[in-house]
Amino acid sequence: MPIGIRLTAFAAAGAILAASLAACAGAAGAPAPAASQSRPAASSPSPTPAPSLQQIQLASTPQRVRALGGALADADTMQLLWSRELNTERPMGSITKVMTALVVIDSGDLNREIRIPRSVLAYVTKYQAESGGLHPGDVLTARDLLEAMLLQSACDAAYVLALTYGPGMPAFLAKMNAMAARLGMTHTHFTSPDGLPYPTEYSTYSTPADLLTLGLAAMKLPLFRSVVDQAFFHVARSKGHHHSYWWDNTNDLVGDYPGADGIKDGYTDAAKHCLLFEAVRHGVTLIGVVLGSPVTGPDAADQAATRLLNWGFGLRGRL
Repeated sequence: MPIGIRLTAFAAAGAILAASLAACAGAAGAPAPAASQSRPAASSPSPTPAPSLQQIQLASTPQRVRALGGALADADTMQLLWSRELNTERPMGSITKVMTALVVIDSGDLNREIRIPRSVLAYVTKYQAESGGLHPGDVLTARDLLEAMLLQSACDAAYVLALTYGPGMPAFLAKMNAMAARLGMTHTHFTSPDGLPYPTEYSTYSTPADLLTLGLAAMKLPLFRSVVDQAFFHVARSKGHHHSYWWDNTNDLVGDYPGADGIKDGYTDAAKHCLLFEAVRHGVTLIGVVLGSPVTGPDAADQAATRLLNWGFGLRGRL
């Protein structure tokens, strides 16, 4: 597919997301509980229509990007710099949790206290899922659970948030798919809040084009950005309330790649290594995604993203 393809749904989504999600960012930025690490305050961005993607032709292409699908765009100029299988539907693993976060943030009340149900243990065991180590009976805030889900890629946190904000799993999945429709993500569908492969390995899916839209929506929210650009997050023990928790960021680009400020990695056997990423350098913001990076090692998607970013930043002054 030509690298200069115009993605009108992608651009239109920018205008929709600003109007539909901006109000929630201010509410979500309430002060954090004293037991948690201090967080930057969130402010609501002004809704502004996003311009259409520009069709551009480039003399060079990124080399040795080992991914079945992907895309790279300039988040400020809305230029699509590179793509592969732009509209091909694929599973994306835990990148799914970005949509879960948007639904929760959109719902608000992130200081609400949530008691961790005992069923979370069976959920993690059944799917051999990545866990934030949540203890049944602990009481954590929704904001704390967002930290666990987006940093540690905690499926137990996604499960609890879905049960709480649905309320119930079916209602929450309906909200995820409704949000996708609002953003113009016409080739995306969710059957889990975390990307786990149920009922099948391919029932939750998206495309590089749709995931760029999702990434832009998420990174427009200061609250979301304040979570995903951290290396780790610590919740101190509160006697009679909850245990101590420490969650590391599984997105290794953050802290390793200069300027990387998010957003989410993912993996399943079917999806292989996936990464939705953003980095800022010299005033240029690049956002991209790679899907289906081969299982050559745990950093397969990081390597693909790094090659894309290095190439993209190298274009400065030639666009």
